[in-house]
Amino acid sequence: MAADSLLKVIFEHEGVFIHPSGDEDAGEQDVLVSGSLRIVDKEAEVLVEFKPVEETVDASNMLCAGKDSSSVMEWDQVPGEKSHQLLESQQSYETEWDMVNAVSFKKKSCTNGEGALNHSHERSRGAFSFALSDLRSVTVKEEGWTFLVLKLKESCSSLPALHFHQGGSREFLENLRRFALLTESPEDDSCLLVSSPNRALSQSFENLLDDNNFGLVQQKFRKDPYVTTLGGFSKVTNYIFDAFRGSEEQHQRPPEEVALLLGEVIPGLEINQQEEPGFEVITRIDLGTRPQVTRTGPLSSEDWIRHQDPEGRMINIPLLKQVIFKGGLCHALRKEAWKFLLGYVPWDSTLEERKVLQRTKTDEYFRMKLQWKSVSEEQERRNSRLRDYRSLIEKDVNRTDRSNRFYEGIDNPGLVLLHDILMTYCMLDFDLGYVQGMSDLLSPILYVMENEVDAFWCFVSFMEQMHQNFEEQMQGMKTQLIQLSTLLRLLDLSFWNYLESQDSGFLYFCFRWLLIRFKRELSFQDVLRLWEVMWTDLPCDNFHLLVCCAILDSEKQKIMEENYGFNEILKHINELSMKLDIEDILQKAEGICQQIKSCKDLPCSISVILGLGPGPGPDPGLDSEVCDCGASPSLRPTQRPDVCSNGLLRGSSSHNRVAFISS
Repeated sequence: MAADSLLKVIFEHEGVFIHPSGDEDAGEQDVLVSGSLRIVDKEAEVLVEFKPVEETVDASNMLCAGKDSSSVMEWDQVPGEKSHQLLESQQSYETEWDMVNAVSFKKKSCTNGEGALNHSHERSRGAFSFALSDLRSVTVKEEGWTFLVLKLKESCSSLPALHFHQGGSREFLENLRRFALLTESPEDDSCLLVSSPNRALSQSFENLLDDNNFGLVQQKFRKDPYVTTLGGFSKVTNYIFDAFRGSEEQHQRPPEEVALLLGEVIPGLEINQQEEPGFEVITRIDLGTRPQVTRTGPLSSEDWIRHQDPEGRMINIPLLKQVIFKGGLCHALRKEAWKFLLGYVPWDSTLEERKVLQRTKTDEYFRMKLQWKSVSEEQERRNSRLRDYRSLIEKDVNRTDRSNRFYEGIDNPGLVLLHDILMTYCMLDFDLGYVQGMSDLLSPILYVMENEVDAFWCFVSFMEQMHQNFEEQMQGMKTQLIQLSTLLRLLDLSFWNYLESQDSGFLYFCFRWLLIRFKRELSFQDVLRLWEVMWTDLPCDNFHLLVCCAILDSEKQKIMEENYGFNEILKHINELSMKLDIEDILQKAEGICQQIKSCKDLPCSISVILGLGPGPGPDPGLDSEVCDCGASPSLRPTQRPDVCSNGLLRGSSSHNRVAFISS
């Protein structure tokens, strides 16, 4: 028991295969042995383990797709009985697109695997284990699927290749990168050289940014900034700063040079280095004491029904949203309530009107699905964009939330639905198509809806809010980072000044938070809670920015007391993933909002960001048509036609920023 308490599982993935080798397996050369691959932290040492598993089907826990439904159903088989229970009973209007039965199953470890290898790497029936510090390199190969070849340091024995037939290779490598530095070999770009953990923390990336390679780095960022963001944006930014800040003896690089560099890394980024017309220069503001707020339990099904009239219309909607904001929803309600929160279903619609809408939207969905389903191979050969969309979707779907039971296993129907919905979205918005990260936004929605059509239209509504995050110029991301910086300077100028002194004032370590709404920072269930709270649009616009501020407020003491530099700040923020308490964060973010609202001298720019109305009147010396932050008063009240549902201004390239000075 004591040994188990010291073991922490960092990563675990079933369905990894090895090809037996050696005399004892001579008769099984064409057999792949399935196993479980783990990364564990045992007594402060990181280990990689592989154990074979016995492929036994747990008949009481199967997941499949109904032949006559585009929904996911659960197959519950009891010995001596054959019964199944549909999680969603809706019939499909387009049976030709219904999915065939597919089954996923859990595997249990065979007892033979218990005698796994020790650190001398001897194998027992295919099992092996080694310390990450003993790993020399990882070679990534493709053969219709991805397989990895691991080489150890100072070892005459070789490890079997790991075949990822069910995906998971990317997640495995990403978790390795948490504890070691993986860099491409100069001789073989498919080979990743592994640096020991201590060396990984201190090694500079200057060699990558020499004259021969720097253009390649820029090209990769320009070609697909989202791949870079989700695959290690902070690490690359880290190395760029290391290379351009120069040695410790030199003075810090001029701000305009840093701004130029970051502008090249994120195409189109505009960073003002001087106070220009339109800046709002104010002294330090006393926001007063932050009020203490409390949260409540989730809304129950009974309370939801009480907010409906006899015809099914929702009533007392402001009160209903307030209850959802304060406590979220019980899971049984999410399938229905999320449709309202996302705007797929009107709040004032009757039950009959919603049934008509369902039929209409179902027909519309399958007509769009038919468009890409009916494309011939010859047509697709002449349509490079569709071909690229399909390829990227297939890769991302196979590595999206595979540890979640809803998406785990071979031939999982949830993965098929993810793929089909994303492909159909390309038909709806072909200009945007598919960008990496969108599968992260769809996954929780499909998990809740358990229905292809409903999940698609809810995803469409969510993408209306998130669209600018994924556009080529990344205007949504740039605007939100500037707005977040403005808010943080108002809330804690000393902390913002500290971050600025460490070249972190642009808050690029929050990039992933904003891009996919904390999807990879929180547990799956916490993501569901956070999203439904944010979809109430309470208590202000851009509440997700205050969520960022709440997280940073919780971490500022450690960052400042430990005197973290640029590298340490990035590392610390990255390591917060899966360690955040969503209820504490929401409580603090709501308190911050109330604190800001109570401020009598709130800067105009803050009012615009949070949608708090006119606030204080403009300076008498300024044009009466323009407020002191440069925003037209017509954009500040609640009626703002040019504002997206996530609070971003459309069609504007200017960024209103606030320059704070100490009093």
